[in-house]
Amino acid sequence: MQMSLYEQWKELAEKERNEKEYNEFWNSYILKEKSNYEYILKHHDDTISGKLSELSEMFNMENTYFLGFLDGINDSLVEKLNLDELTEESDIQLNIDFKTLYCNMLDAKAHWLYSLPMWDDIIPEDEREVIKKDFNRSNMAISNKVARNSACPCGSGKKYKKCCGI
Repeated sequence: MQMSLYEQWKELAEKERNEKEYNEFWNSYILKEKSNYEYILKHHDDTISGKLSELSEMFNMENTYFLGFLDGINDSLVEKLNLDELTEESDIQLNIDFKTLYCNMLDAKAHWLYSLPMWDDIIPEDEREVIKKDFNRSNMAISNKVARNSACPCGSGKKYKKCCGI
């Protein structure tokens, strides 16, 4: 039985490589991905749809690589695609939730994507700053460690060092 395009992408993405090959593979992919997002953000009012093979050709990617792109954008779509079932002949419609896409780019730490100037026409800069601050706040590590001179968390009113910190 032949592997699905998605299985082929996963195998390609997870392939063992030395550091140089790894960097070459992902840097090449990131350039294509960035180009795709530049197009999508420039044409944010348009619905991008067609057969997978047509869209991969439009975005100048092999079908397998385009499946990798779809894998990355899938969580930002209004209706997620069933990646395992996609073939070259599958009809695809990319209805993108742009706020979700922006947050997912932040989460992926993809600065080359969330800093694209095309975002200005979709989400105003001040709103993006609020989204970034909220995102950073929600992902901030919080220590549960109690300082010795802080009030004891048991509620006794004593300093931690004189109460439960003995």
